[in-house]
This record gives sequence, C-alpha cells and structure tokens, in this order.
Amino acid sequence: MTDHTPALDADEMAHRDRMIAGLVDLAAFLEANPGVPVPRFDWTLGVPSGVSVNGTTDMRQRAEIDRIADELGVPVLDETRDGGHYIARRHFGPVTYEATHVPARRMAAFDALHSYADNMRAGVAGEVA
Repeated sequence: MTDHTPALDADEMAHRDRMIAGLVDLAAFLEANPGVPVPRFDWTLGVPSGVSVNGTTDMRQRAEIDRIADELGVPVLDETRDGGHYIARRHFGPVTYEATHVPARRMAAFDALHSYADNMRAGVAGEVA
C-alpha cells in the first residue's frame, strides 16, 4: 500500500464537492420525507478504477485500489486468482463504498464469452427470424 494521495485538479475537486453535497442533500431529503421509499436492500456506491488493457495498467490500477483500501481502513478483497476483481470495500450500515479494478485477464475472458452475442437471437416458437 502507498501513502501517496493524488492531488485533485479543480474539476475533480468541484465534482467531488458536488457529489458530497448531493449525498448530504439526499440524506436530508429522505429524512424529511419518510413517505419516499428507499432501497429495501443494501446500496453500493461503486467507483470503478477502469478496465485494464495490459499488465502495466493492471499494476497501476491495483496500486490505486490499495491506496483507496488504506484510506478506507480495510483490507483488499483479491478475487483475481479465481478470475475475479480486485476490490476495496467499506460498509456504512446498509450503504457500501466500493472501488473495483477489473484485471485485463478478466476483461478478456468477458469479451470472449460475449464475442458471439451479436450472432445470437432469442426467438419465440413459430416466429421467423
């Protein structure tokens, strides 16, 4: 893990400020309006690190997830050995903050699995394609 926090440029900082203000406004609105439903199950704020296209990108993005995990005070969930993702996740009651890295190998497997998608069409019995 690194102890380097990247500097945010003015646009990123403004976006971050808007996001935080929006979350605070949402919480206040929901608290003031008990008739408005909330998700029955947990809710996740997902922050993708991007999709890797090669090993170098994998290493940079894993380092970013390591940094985020350190900021969150949680261990990294490394599912890459089984073809999964690299995740930093912290729960705040039923709300979860999750930063995810999709390794290049996982993305290639996903692309291969879906490579024939355009050639397959679901039909109804008796229907002509």
